[in-house]
Amino acid sequence: MKNIKTPIEEDKISELQVGDMISISGYIYTGRDAVLPKIVSLIQCGKISEYNIQLQGSVIFHTAVSPAGVGPTSSNKFEIESSIPVLSSAGVKLHLGKGALRKETVESLKQCNSVYAVIPPVTALLKSKTLQQKIVAFPGEGMEAFHILEVHEYPAIVAVANGKSIYDEA
Repeated sequence: MKNIKTPIEEDKISELQVGDMISISGYIYTGRDAVLPKIVSLIQCGKISEYNIQLQGSVIFHTAVSPAGVGPTSSNKFEIESSIPVLSSAGVKLHLGKGALRKETVESLKQCNSVYAVIPPVTALLKSKTLQQKIVAFPGEGMEAFHILEVHEYPAIVAVANGKSIYDEA
């Protein structure tokens, strides 16, 4: 198990390989198909700093935050997967979710020295490892608003790193 603390340093991400088991602690952002395109728009318009969102070295978990806890959503939904290259270029080092990504997305992660890790759908476990939660942007989206969570030892498996994907055929 490799322990990852946020914000994540470039050299720490470079060391990760497909199949590595990781444990994430620190602050992570959450977002899914309703809000990630809005975050991308803020980046592209140069307004991300107006929300005090610090993406350099950050983690984004593809999820909504509900009273039941958090659990991964499919990262290969168009609105989510298309946000990954822009978010990675803006400093996001680790994307968390579930499902296979397109080869183009795998390549964009490699170019940005970012990785993608999958989290099994274990909502109750993740709730017990979430120390705090706060809405950062777009509260009108309800549980799909952009949140920041303080987490302790979130488990995940690296699925894409260094241009390779766990989903590639052997």
